[in-house]
Amino acid sequence: MNDYLKEIAVVCGIDKVLTSHVARHTFATTITLQNGVPIESVSKMLGHTNIRTTQIYAKILDLKVSEDMQALKGRLAKKTGTDH
Repeated sequence: MNDYLKEIAVVCGIDKVLTSHVARHTFATTITLQNGVPIESVSKMLGHTNIRTTQIYAKILDLKVSEDMQALKGRLAKKTGTDH
């Protein structure tokens, strides 16, 4: 599988060495978590039986945390009737 990923990287002009580990990490962080998929779902998608494995495997991006805080701020503002 890693050989196929390396071929894809060459065809696409990607300088990074692609491996199945890199692909899983990218899937967990960039494709799922950054797009709002709950970590419990990501854990199931990756076939982890323990969510702690997913928490170690899939780092939460600072951007995701910032987006979540902005969403929370918006929800709280709606409940209290304030916009700041």
